[in-house]
Amino acid sequence: MQSVNLTHHFLIAMPNMADPHFSKSLTYICEHNEKGALGVVLNRPIDLALSTLLEQVSIPIIDQRCADIPIHYGGPVQTDRGFVLHGPGGTWQSTLTINPGIGLTTSKDILQAVARGDGPEQIFVTLGYAGWSAGQIESELAQNAWLTVPADNGVIFSLPCEERVPAAMQLLGVDFASLSDEAGHA
Repeated sequence: MQSVNLTHHFLIAMPNMADPHFSKSLTYICEHNEKGALGVVLNRPIDLALSTLLEQVSIPIIDQRCADIPIHYGGPVQTDRGFVLHGPGGTWQSTLTINPGIGLTTSKDILQAVARGDGPEQIFVTLGYAGWSAGQIESELAQNAWLTVPADNGVIFSLPCEERVPAAMQLLGVDFASLSDEAGHA
């Protein structure tokens, strides 16, 4: 199977996606290599605000602007753990640098900085992530489970949740309504 690197790409679930974790989802791939892939789902808000999450981990909120930031379901792996997708990257205790403009951090120091008002300019917070073993994502692509397109930071950080899938489709120049529920190969 041909090797492909989908780091900093969107995965758009095809209409026939049966897995409830990913049906109608837009996933951002943070890392993809020979060992597998890691990403976060971008369009599944949960009924939780950052203020509640900060309270649960005993971080006082100094900058109230962060209190209403929504928390999202990032995927079915480690749903009890927080992941902060942010721009710019920065130097936090535990950060995966995706590219110079974006990182994924799992350490508490980034949440403390956000609560103080000196965190990254753009943040997207999830509980959990999506993970694929070696070759799994390539196999799913071969089965027409996903469309892929290079990611756009504006889709991640600037658009409301419900607009992210249509915006990612627009990057491809495809109307989601025109896609068939039937998988096929050209």
